[in-house]
Amino acid sequence: MTVSTLTTPALRDPSVDHAIQSIVAGASTDATCSTDLAAGPWDFDTRPGYGPGSSMGDVIPTGAPRQGELPRAYREADEAQLHARIQAARATLGDRLVILGHFYQREEVVRHADYVGDSFQLATAAKEHPNAEAIVFCGVHFMAETADLLSQPEQAVILPNLAAGCSMADMADIDQVEECWEQLAEVLGPLDQVDADGLLPVIPVTYMNSSAAIKGFVGRNGGIVCTSSNAQTVLEWAFARGRRVLFFPDQHLGRNTAKAMGVPLEQMPMWNPRRPFGGNDAEALADSRVILWHGFCSVHRRFTVAQIDQARAEHPGVRVIVHPECPMEVVDAADEAGSTDYIRRAIDAATTPTTFAIGTEINLVRRLAAQYPQHEIFCLDPVVCPCSTMYRIHPGYLAWVLEELVAGRTPNRIQVSADVADPARVALERMLAAKPPVATQDAAPRA
Repeated sequence: MTVSTLTTPALRDPSVDHAIQSIVAGASTDATCSTDLAAGPWDFDTRPGYGPGSSMGDVIPTGAPRQGELPRAYREADEAQLHARIQAARATLGDRLVILGHFYQREEVVRHADYVGDSFQLATAAKEHPNAEAIVFCGVHFMAETADLLSQPEQAVILPNLAAGCSMADMADIDQVEECWEQLAEVLGPLDQVDADGLLPVIPVTYMNSSAAIKGFVGRNGGIVCTSSNAQTVLEWAFARGRRVLFFPDQHLGRNTAKAMGVPLEQMPMWNPRRPFGGNDAEALADSRVILWHGFCSVHRRFTVAQIDQARAEHPGVRVIVHPECPMEVVDAADEAGSTDYIRRAIDAATTPTTFAIGTEINLVRRLAAQYPQHEIFCLDPVVCPCSTMYRIHPGYLAWVLEELVAGRTPNRIQVSADVADPARVALERMLAAKPPVATQDAAPRA
């Protein structure tokens, strides 16, 4: 199987599933990271792991949620049949239902979403529909947890496939973070006491892509949540209150944001949770400004400087935009870096035909290419490799949960316990109050 070059025009069919099926059938010379992606996710849901296309280095935690068997009728239905069943169930449920679709979801699911956006935009959209009985979140587990935190207690937040987790979020579990906090106190002194300048020794900052338990830890310890859109504003908030920041779980977003703010790399030690004191000596931790957790997004780690060089060689004048979850050298080599919504808005704002090379998840890139045919838009990575866990949300699962709701049953409900939810909401409210200079747009309603 050969890998396509970047000279191939962006396809106008936004469906990644169609692309993968074509590759597996031999009708396309493109490449995919796993031919198993052509199968239904139910073939893998009972096994531990993040699913086809995931990094071999991503080891799923013991006890991670798994999805029960999907009834045969949904497994065997074709795309058109599932579409019709979803539409019929939606019509029956009416305003009792809100469907949220993340930017990285497959097209066959996003077409049914009432709102499309990033994790925080969608959680906010859920909050704006207090009268809906059910919120079906087509994303991954931590996103559904956040929607549960921000929605009304009587509302049911549903994740269509419980096996849709997030390897990055799993890279910082609550036991590791609490152990890190204890070890930092050994080096930095009591973490709840301010110095002569009124600053705490360290402020914990967690990316939105983290579990509710981690958000609760941050809320209990004077910290805050951030998104890729407001990371700089949040770090400014934290530096106004503490000498340094503990940033988790994504090292790249933390490093890229702090570097842009002028923090030297030598003041950003890495914390490896599998080593005592994160693998650092006391001096490095005392001199630090940002302590970076050893976590990353497997999707955004696929992008390389070599891919950018190839794009520039084949497309003179190309505009390269990457997500800040990409490694630092990739962000430095790109023309711009920004959140998924930043990428979408940058393309929307281009007034003349432009060639864009985008470093983010392939479902979003293909959808943008179809939505803006006046531009040439392609993914920096020529290998078709969607986010393995987002891809676990299949229209078969969406049809199943909606028809269960029609029948009066509530499957796959995600609920955060009160002892975690209360401090987690504190951390989220701090984030809401820390407004960036230009606010990110809300999740976009589907036309």
